[in-house]
Amino acid sequence: MSRTYHSNIAWKNRIEDFMEHPWIQHFLVFLILFNAAILGLETDPEIMQNIGTELILLDHAILWIFIAEIVVLITARGWGYFKDPWCVFDFIVVGIALIPASGSLSVLRALRVLRVLRLINKVESMRKVVGGLLGSLPGLGSVFGLILIIFYVASVIATNLFRNDFPQWFGDLGASAFTLFQIMTLEGWSQDLARPVIEVFPYAWVFFVLFILIATFIIFNLFIAVIVDSITADKEQDHKDHAQFDAIEEEIKAVRLEMSEIRKLLEQRS
Repeated sequence: MSRTYHSNIAWKNRIEDFMEHPWIQHFLVFLILFNAAILGLETDPEIMQNIGTELILLDHAILWIFIAEIVVLITARGWGYFKDPWCVFDFIVVGIALIPASGSLSVLRALRVLRVLRLINKVESMRKVVGGLLGSLPGLGSVFGLILIIFYVASVIATNLFRNDFPQWFGDLGASAFTLFQIMTLEGWSQDLARPVIEVFPYAWVFFVLFILIATFIIFNLFIAVIVDSITADKEQDHKDHAQFDAIEEEIKAVRLEMSEIRKLLEQRS
């Protein structure tokens, strides 16, 4: 029983090592990029008319390779495969393609391009960046709450000030919020919005300048600061983990050296 158990564990470890081999991972990354290129070519009617059948066959072949990869990993890891969020993401993205894309589900055909997002799981640097972004969500929630407060206050002020003369932009709270969002993006805010308002309200520039400084520059930099802080914290944690691993490795080497010396002493005495 014990031999069978250890044999199964060794067999699964060999499968895991094979799938994690750099050449296999590089091949899968190539297939993901190649598949993304195929999906892009399928959007061109002229290309589809000439080589559409070949592109669809290639797409199906790559899909079955992805399915085989997932089946092999599930065989090696068992239910532990679904404990990894990235593996669950891969499973869902690949599984979408197996659902018949007809009728009301035809939108699923367009979602095939989500397979390119599997690169995040395959490229460690991308995975770290996304991990940092996910780790920054609590802080970003606070920043988003601050933005809502600023937008609400500014929308109320703008509605009360400009509603009568510019109802198309500031007629109610919703219209004011949408207009202020356009101003925050700096899309045509000066010529299309601010200057017409300033012609009627000469001191309105104070409101617009203050809103842009607060909502666009300060809040935007807060977003960047929170994300960078989260990524930096993850990197520092990785350095600490590596340092602890190196320290443990040095201790193991020291113990092995002491055991070797003890063994030599025992051999000399015997």
